[in-house]
Amino acid sequence: MFTPKYPTPDTAPTPVPATPQPAAPAPVVPTVPAPVAPAAPAPVPARPTVQLTAGSTLALVGGGTAVVLVVGAVLVSMLLAVAITAVSVAVCAVVLKSMLNQQGK
Repeated sequence: MFTPKYPTPDTAPTPVPATPQPAAPAPVVPTVPAPVAPAAPAPVPARPTVQLTAGSTLALVGGGTAVVLVVGAVLVSMLLAVAITAVSVAVCAVVLKSMLNQQGK
């Protein structure tokens, strides 16, 4: 099922050997030196300018505000989780210390 299927050798095309053609000699053309033109400065490419309209500015401000609020909410929730864990560990430590003190008396 997963083995490759190759064509039978008799259906594969046979390569045709290419016979090299004799190269014809290039005709000799007399060259005349071209007049040298003064070097022109390279054209400055036109850079696209970004035009902000009132709507696009409002969209940028709204998007930035949304990103800041989402990141802030995630960071605050992580800080809250760490604080709750720390308080619960502290309460457990106090309870264990109290139980060990009671047992010693």
